Amino acid sequence: MNLSENSYDIPAVDHRSAKVLQGLYKIDETDLSLIKKSGSLMLPQVEDIVGNWYSWLETQPEYEQFFSDQRILNHVRQKQHNYWQEFMTGDINENYVKQRRIIGETHARIGLSMTVFFAGMSIFDQLFSDMVKKQNLAENEQMKMSDAIAKQLHLDAGIVCEMFTYMMNELISGQSKALLEMSTPVTEIWQGILLLPVVGIVDSKRSQDIMNSVLGMIAKTQAKEFILDISGVAVIDTAVANYLIKITKATRLMGCESTISGLSPAIAQTIVQLGIDVGTVNTTSTMMDALNKAFQRQNLKIVGI
Repeated sequence: MNLSENSYDIPAVDHRSAKVLQGLYKIDETDLSLIKKSGSLMLPQVEDIVGNWYSWLETQPEYEQFFSDQRILNHVRQKQHNYWQEFMTGDINENYVKQRRIIGETHARIGLSMTVFFAGMSIFDQLFSDMVKKQNLAENEQMKMSDAIAKQLHLDAGIVCEMFTYMMNELISGQSKALLEMSTPVTEIWQGILLLPVVGIVDSKRSQDIMNSVLGMIAKTQAKEFILDISGVAVIDTAVANYLIKITKATRLMGCESTISGLSPAIAQTIVQLGIDVGTVNTTSTMMDALNKAFQRQNLKIVGI
């Protein structure tokens, strides 16, 4: 099915050279010679092979999803014809590897599953093996030719899967970053004053995300006041409470005074019972109180007109 057209660390794409990859899959010059020979025997029949492969694909639900448009189907079949022509040249060079990576990228972008891709490669392997057996070759040469083709198919599948995985991880990372920005919306509500209302469950991971977002926003805006409102948080544990204290201390190191507002009676009791040292942390019962104190520290007043 070859359609060749951070807050979270993404593993880098495997940029090993064609020569290194060839060695990794133990494809030697004898294998390449046999693959080239198979091309002279089977390329005239490649349309039949591809046709048989599509007969299998038509039984899969992905066929209707991706190939119901005849123009797309014709385009992809032509791409596959080119793919197998390149496959059977017996020349695994840098451009060859690049084209396989493009296939992996394309599959990831359109959402074609690797399950179907690997199944499709397995079907091609079987079709080529059956075709090799029909050639007027010694049995030993048939076996070696089929083995060489299988090795190169595995190489191709590995390259495609590597790029597919990278692209999917990149997509997930982007989505996670977007969700993070939505769940930790640090807003400059007044010049030099930041506000982050937190709602829902807060765990250690989210606490770290909050710290990253807050410190980044302070660096960007040079804010002098930060209000962390937790009135929408019902429960916190020891680790989270300590993280909140660390956030206030970290902001102070950047020259920004923090206030935690909206402490519920339950959370206040929890902090006391856990024996957490709040030190010089500013706290208020409401966001309005926190905002008033922030205005006072910045010598700001709201004057009615």
